[in-house]
This record gives sequence, C-alpha cells and structure tokens, in this order.
Amino acid sequence: MKFLTLAACALLSTTSLAASYPITGNTVNCRSGPGTSYGVKKSYKKGQSVSITCQTSGTSVNGNSIWDKTSDGCYVADYYVKTGRNGYVTSKCGGGSSGGSSDSHCKKVNAAGINLIAQWEGFVASPKPDPIGLPTVGYGHLCKQKNCAEVKYKFPLSKTTAKQLLNDDLPTYTACLAKVLNSKVKLNDNQWAALTSWTFNNGCGNVATSTLVKRLNKGENPNTVASEELPKWRLAGGRVLQGLVNRRKAEIKLFKTASSKQAYPKCQ
Repeated sequence: MKFLTLAACALLSTTSLAASYPITGNTVNCRSGPGTSYGVKKSYKKGQSVSITCQTSGTSVNGNSIWDKTSDGCYVADYYVKTGRNGYVTSKCGGGSSGGSSDSHCKKVNAAGINLIAQWEGFVASPKPDPIGLPTVGYGHLCKQKNCAEVKYKFPLSKTTAKQLLNDDLPTYTACLAKVLNSKVKLNDNQWAALTSWTFNNGCGNVATSTLVKRLNKGENPNTVASEELPKWRLAGGRVLQGLVNRRKAEIKLFKTASSKQAYPKCQ
C-alpha cells in the first residue's frame, strides 16, 4: 500500500511538472472565464509557474484567442504563458452541461444589432475614459493595453474602422453568450443581436450568472423573459443611468421584432 501511494505521488508530480509553464507578463490576471470581460479571481507574477488543466477559446489577446484554465480554477490568456507552442498544448475544456452549440451559433450579429450597439456605445475616435472611467475607443472597445496598442487600426479611427473593430470584438461576446445558453433555447437573429448588445454592455461574467439566462434555459418564453429582465440592467456605479434605461428599451424592441432567420443554436 505504501509503495502504491508513493508511486501515485510520483506520477502526480510528474504530470504536474509536465503541465506547468511560466508567466511572461509582469502581472497577469486570472479570470473567472476565458475573456477580459470576466472578473479577476487572482493575479500571477512574471516567472511564476502555473499548471494548465485545459484550454479553450476566448477574447483574442494580441492575436492569440487561446485561454488556459489553471489549477487554481481560473483562466489566463495563453499569450502571457510560455508554453513553447502557438497552439493548444493540452485538451480543450468542456463546455459544461448548460453550454449550447458553440460551433454553430452566429459568431456576429445582423446589421440592426451592429447599428444598435454603435448608437448606444457612441463613437470615440481616439482612446479615452468612458462614463465610469474605463479606457475605450471606437464603439465600446475596452482597451487591453496602454493607449489601446492592441488595436490594429490607425488612430484616430473613422466610423468605418470603428465598426470594423466592433465586428472584430463581437465574436468574443457571442461565444460567451452561446456558452451559457443550453441548446434548447431558440433565438432568431434579432433576439440574438439584442442579447449580444446586452452582453457587450454588461460583460460575460454578469451575463453568465444572470436570471435572464437562467429563465431562458428553463424554457420560458423568450419575449417575456427579455421584457421582464432586460430593464433591470440599468445601473452603473450604483445609480440608474437614463442612457441604460433607453438602451434596454431599444434592445427589447429589437428582440421582439419578428424574424424567420435563426441565429442560435444554429446560424442560418
């Protein structure tokens, strides 16, 4: 029995070493989900080794969309982990029991959705703080590096390049929305666009734990759920913002606009 225990420990030790990689960034955040919109659970220092349990796709960081789930149960951008490869080095993380058809949903949104998001985010040609102090540019792009250095378009942005940047950003938010909805939920392209706008505005972490998502996954009528739940998301910094009240009304209007084109779980 003692021999077996020692052997098992040795095997575990070897496995752990094989899956441990150093952090390359100065201070790298480990988040509750695979994207920069998720909450920070802890931070790693440069040179610190982390054990990767699985990998998945998420927010692209400097062209790398892989996120590593560490043994601490949180996700870190693979760009900041020296794995020695540009691709996956271990198995992909499971989508979870509630996850939808993440490969077949619409990765982007229709023109009505793009215009809605652009209208309520507002156009910013060069990086500057938004109403709650977060550095943004274009139509709501949240800067990930100093002076938004990750943006490939030249500053000041035009409205055309700002919409291109928005289109580049949206697959992150449609992906995290698809991840938390089960495959029984059926949404047309207007409903999908409205929920993507809401997700873009509030972040993947908040959406994942929302009553709205829970009710949709229970099979409740989507129009009823949207009408009752979206208006609740009107706070910023602990106070009601009329802009958010109006944005939610616009999202509900788009959500309830009939369409025969399906966007989730399968894109048509």
